[in-house]
Amino acid sequence: MRSNHKRLAVSLLVGTLAVISACSKEKPKPQGRPTLPVSVAAVAQRNIPVQVTAIGTVEPYSTVQVKTQVTGQLTGVYFKEGDDVRKGQLLFTLDKRQIEADLKKAEGQLARDEASLANAKAQASRYEALFKQGIISREQYEAQQTNQDTYGAAVDADRAAVENEKVQLTYTSIYSPIDGRTGNLIVHQGNMVKANDSIALVVINKVEPVYVTFSVPEKQLSEIKRFNAQKQLPVQAMIAGDPKPAVGKLSFIDNGVDTATGTIKLKGEFANADRRLWPGSFADVSLTLTNQPNALVIPTAALQNGQQGQYVFVVKNDKTVEMRNVAVDRTDDKTSVISSGLQAGETVVTDGQVRLTPGAKVEVTNKPVSASDQAPAVTTSQGSGS
Repeated sequence: MRSNHKRLAVSLLVGTLAVISACSKEKPKPQGRPTLPVSVAAVAQRNIPVQVTAIGTVEPYSTVQVKTQVTGQLTGVYFKEGDDVRKGQLLFTLDKRQIEADLKKAEGQLARDEASLANAKAQASRYEALFKQGIISREQYEAQQTNQDTYGAAVDADRAAVENEKVQLTYTSIYSPIDGRTGNLIVHQGNMVKANDSIALVVINKVEPVYVTFSVPEKQLSEIKRFNAQKQLPVQAMIAGDPKPAVGKLSFIDNGVDTATGTIKLKGEFANADRRLWPGSFADVSLTLTNQPNALVIPTAALQNGQQGQYVFVVKNDKTVEMRNVAVDRTDDKTSVISSGLQAGETVVTDGQVRLTPGAKVEVTNKPVSASDQAPAVTTSQGSGS
């Protein structure tokens, strides 16, 4: 009997200790959703330039291959390779002695024939008087008139020959036909040169102003022509290593579409007073067509692609995100124009979207910027070089 009481007391003690132990344990706190770090930007509303972009090639405003028009030895070169030259500046001289000798010969022939013509005129005058008096026949009179006309024609030919030699003599001094910059000197002093040879003595490029040639898809042609008819369209050209674009104007639209590529060639004219655009170099070209007023813009990095189209994550006041479908009007690498789905002043996530789900709690890790701090324009299409 005492043994049973003892076992009962032990059982009660163990049970009491188990209850006390269970009560002493704290209940686990419920786990909340984690806060996710993101970068954000504000939806901005501003005027957006509508642009067409392309890769262009810088071309000289004009190019002249300087050649000789007479045959002879090159006796003088009056510039250095790469010099800037002015129109009318002396570039080359050729040996003129042979042409000077030919000119003197032609002048001597002219003098002789002029003397013969004077004598023939005097004879013709006398024969005319004798013919009127009936002393000589008509045949003799007409023969003398023919002799006068022959010497007259010879004098005309001699004068032409003299003028030709004078022109040839001027060709022995070669002047620059344009303002420009000389290239590589192809023929050096002392060499013989031939008239109208296929090899130029030097090539001169006019680099102030210059053209930038580029091509755009033919589907853009009607829009470009429409805006170009309203005003002069500005063109910007950006070259590698230069942060500041050169500004020019659209000066040429080709008269036909290239059927092989489906593109149309255009040219922008740039004053190039600072010589930043160099013939032969490539440039990123932006042709501004118009400005779209009060456009909603966001950084392109905010756009995500889903099964129902493009969407963004919008950060609400309680620091949770909402997934919002948007319609994109135009876009480029930096900035996108939104036609519907957002309002100015809202905040969109630009980085960290991979881990986000609707309703997720976020922590903004950057100072919010607006799309107005991004790229200054949004393009309509991408063209190609010429």
